[in-house]
Amino acid sequence: MSGPYIDPYAVLGLTRQASPAEIKRAYFEQVRVHPPEREPEEFKRIRAAYDQLRDPKLRAEADMRLLQSREESVRKRRNQKLDLTVHPEDILAAARLLTDLERQDWREDYRKVQL
Repeated sequence: MSGPYIDPYAVLGLTRQASPAEIKRAYFEQVRVHPPEREPEEFKRIRAAYDQLRDPKLRAEADMRLLQSREESVRKRRNQKLDLTVHPEDILAAARLLTDLERQDWREDYRKVQL
């Protein structure tokens, strides 16, 4: 395969739980919007998506590919390295949180003095 995998459900505007009747209906709606005479490239995408989803075996393969691509994207996000360098704004934020420099309500620290 050359290029990224195209989600056939997204091409037809369907969810993964779509029934065969819904797939057929979505295909014909898309063909009416993008007829082959005016938009041949878009029609080819729509037809390829429909061919892939109408056959149960090819649909199962499409579902597996979508699952694999989702797992790969999750793995890529988890492998990102953290930025552990200390920046001046980090030090200032920590100083504000750990001190009373910006505190405005001092009532809770007021204690009656007993003589």
